[in-house]
Amino acid sequence: MEKRWIRKADGDSQVVAGLVSALSVERTLANLLVQRGISTYDEAKAFFRPQLGDLHDPFLMKDMDKAVARLEKAVDSGEKILIYGDYDVDGTTAVSAIYSFFRARHVPVSYFIPERYIDGYGVAYRGIDHAVSEGASLIIALDCGIKAVEKVAYAKDRGVDFIICDHHLPGNAIPEAAAVLDPKRPDCPYPYKELSGCGVGYKLLQAFCQRRNIPADTLSSLLDLVVVSIASDIVPITGENRVLAYYGLHRLNNTPRRGLQAIMRRSGLHEHPIAIDDIVFRIGPRINAAGRMESGKTAVDLLTAETDKVADEMSDIVNDRNNDRKNVDRSITLEAINIIRQDAQLQAKKTIVLYNPEWLKGVVGIVASRLVETFYRPAIVLTESGGLITGSARSIPGFDLHQAIEACADLLANYGGHMYAAGLTLKAENLEPFMNRFEEIANGVISADMLIPQVEIDEEVNFSEITPKFYRILKQLQPFGPGNMSPVFLTRRAYSNGNMRLVGVDSEHLRLELIQEDAPYQPMPAIAFGQAHFFDYIRSGKPIDVCYTISENLYRGNTTLQLRIKDIKRSEPL
Repeated sequence: MEKRWIRKADGDSQVVAGLVSALSVERTLANLLVQRGISTYDEAKAFFRPQLGDLHDPFLMKDMDKAVARLEKAVDSGEKILIYGDYDVDGTTAVSAIYSFFRARHVPVSYFIPERYIDGYGVAYRGIDHAVSEGASLIIALDCGIKAVEKVAYAKDRGVDFIICDHHLPGNAIPEAAAVLDPKRPDCPYPYKELSGCGVGYKLLQAFCQRRNIPADTLSSLLDLVVVSIASDIVPITGENRVLAYYGLHRLNNTPRRGLQAIMRRSGLHEHPIAIDDIVFRIGPRINAAGRMESGKTAVDLLTAETDKVADEMSDIVNDRNNDRKNVDRSITLEAINIIRQDAQLQAKKTIVLYNPEWLKGVVGIVASRLVETFYRPAIVLTESGGLITGSARSIPGFDLHQAIEACADLLANYGGHMYAAGLTLKAENLEPFMNRFEEIANGVISADMLIPQVEIDEEVNFSEITPKFYRILKQLQPFGPGNMSPVFLTRRAYSNGNMRLVGVDSEHLRLELIQEDAPYQPMPAIAFGQAHFFDYIRSGKPIDVCYTISENLYRGNTTLQLRIKDIKRSEPL
């Protein structure tokens, strides 16, 4: 699929020059900082060396004082507390963090994870009934609850209070809970709005520790869970999330909890430094697979394991579920792609909405993501569950999925999510009207250009600029993720030095070494996924333009720099 290359605007030249002088770095690196909103030495210092002391006062969050007061009452009077969370990575890490904290303090606490195929998403009546049967009088809901108006009222009638820790957009009414913590509440003055669900739970513990004079570093043991939630939930790695992710990665790489150690061993991550991408593509999917294929409780059992034996047993189960998940989502994805490719009317639309009652509910979100990658348009994949049609949606840059789905609220039984990912449930008779209205909304928003994938390029460089010092400083921009993506560089008129080959199961990838003419001979190892069709052209000695990120490649104990090519174009004639 042809891609548009978009070159980001350079930062103010005087500000860039000031950073070059203050930091003794190359102009390219100074410009990357200015593009990220950093314009002074002090801002650069805070960016390169984040401090946990820079986190905001948790009591700035609406209802935090009420939440801590209710929590203190429960702890001091020996009430049983039920920790409730969603079955995805954000929910299970949040539950694991709060549960671990209070278990270590011998507070009577238990946890409940809803079943995807029984309870659906969010707070479930079955979970409240479970709390009542256990004698719990307080539920802490994590990564869910902001729209649970009826469920919270149901619990209150049965003598159970709620503290809600959520980060999703609220509906028209806020539940009448003991406290509702959500930075996205319109009336919440909290300065940072992009915390994960686990992050909101962390802020609750931070406030509790402040009120009880518990040392702040007590919470450091939870940061490995927090960074897994931040990476897996694809929230921006800016502001507080950057601080939490920075220290979370340090914890994950040095003293991770037993459950995460076991996952890292299973996924081959125990021999090299772990970055955000490793969580997104290897750790997160394994944790998620438990809730997708069976029960999210398995993930919490793993993440709260107190012995290596239990951690290994649980990680084996989670790993098996992930293998099952991969087989199922691969099969459904191929089926969905074939449906679209065989239907000209579907191909002509600006959205994809597919429904099959036989598809597994736990993988439809993954399938929707694959369809966006393949056809580059908003995709909704639906199946049948509990007599209703339910599914997941994913979007493309520039199209607010949550807003579009909200405009169809009268046709839906339930919905929620973010700009680029959402879930929804509706009755069968509303499926066709929903599909029509969703397409109509997209037609009014999505231009032809928006349906062409784009690659955003930070800087144009020559290979001679990519030195060990350059990369050492570049690494300090980590952790990379939304809001601070790994910089993309453009190099023009590059050639193969003759060392190139096709790799991959179907020989679909290119591994090669690139050089530039009129530049010092410095072959750059490169990998270009899905670009095998350029093999003959490059081998003929013709020049190409490449855009890429720079990474380290560890092979047989040796570490070298490598270009991860995002796209290739034929160079324009001189």
